[in-house]
Amino acid sequence: MIELDQMKATLGAYKQPLKEVGDSLELEAKTRKIEELSGLLESPGFWDNVERAQKSSRELNELKQTVEGYQKLQRQYEDIEALIEMGYEENDPEMIPEIQAELDEFTTTLDDLRLETLLSGPYDKENAIVTLHAGAGGTESCDWASMLYRMYQKYAQKKGYTVETLDYQDGDEAGIKAVTFQVNGTNAYGHLKSEHGVHRLVRLSPFNANNKRQTSFVSCDVMPDIEDDLDVEINEKDLRIDTYHSSGAGGQHINKTSSAIRITHLPTGIVVQCQNERSQFQNKDKAMQMLKAKLYLLKQQEAEDKTSGIRGEVRGIDFGSQIRSYVLQPYTMVKDTRTAVEVGNAQSVLDGNLDPFINGYLKWLATGGTAKGEEM
Repeated sequence: MIELDQMKATLGAYKQPLKEVGDSLELEAKTRKIEELSGLLESPGFWDNVERAQKSSRELNELKQTVEGYQKLQRQYEDIEALIEMGYEENDPEMIPEIQAELDEFTTTLDDLRLETLLSGPYDKENAIVTLHAGAGGTESCDWASMLYRMYQKYAQKKGYTVETLDYQDGDEAGIKAVTFQVNGTNAYGHLKSEHGVHRLVRLSPFNANNKRQTSFVSCDVMPDIEDDLDVEINEKDLRIDTYHSSGAGGQHINKTSSAIRITHLPTGIVVQCQNERSQFQNKDKAMQMLKAKLYLLKQQEAEDKTSGIRGEVRGIDFGSQIRSYVLQPYTMVKDTRTAVEVGNAQSVLDGNLDPFINGYLKWLATGGTAKGEEM
């Protein structure tokens, strides 16, 4: 049957990519690590250090998911081969839809796994800390910041990640002036690092009496949540520490005490803020952790020239600096200026459908990352 011939050819074309993914995953090394960690977790006294044990347990689960996921793909490949041969033998047209469904599932899962192998950066597996700042556009940009905040919350929900708001500043009239939030989940930074840069919105303004077309900008900064004790020296004299009342929705302590912390590192101008924790001391600890991570990344950039791979180029929050444009008027389209990936259904993107852009960015990085996009 022609359908079986086509499916056999499609499956055969994935044999080498399947092997290449297996090679890139270094399955033998991961299997040895699984055995090592399993032995450690069962050894006497290992759980006396709960933090260390929990970290090892998470690593073990991640390794098992990777190895078992690939093994499942291998079995699925063999099962589809057997189904195709059975289809030839029985010459039963009713088997075609079942085989096609299995083949579609296999190719989709393999493509997803191939993208996961691109998450090989030193911090890709970490949680992500994202900061949005409203830029040129006034109230419009503050509203745009709130729309982006919602978009990332929706994306996190789809991926099974959790979101923790660390700092929140309301706009003067509407929306959000600035917000910092942490996205928790495996590979959160690896996925969200694609979002670093300026995001541009074009729409009919709901804040303009004449309903004119308006362009707004918001900057997005993404960094990994590095919990390790980083080798970063900070001189207390280089810091300006300010306290202020917490703001934004949620939390019984909000607006009652000056528990929020803002730390400015004077030599670099780096500013970090935290108001999520219940005490000033906890907020200061989290802010210092964020500052250390930023300084560490800055040190890495200067020493190894990895600016584009770790944090991305710092650009102005205005015309000509955007990495992605979201057009809602006179037509709807979202287009990434780096990868040329575009989606016509802008609302689906604003509802958290970021996979086309994130996957496109990972492929773009793997091929050298040269700009392709054009202005919209």
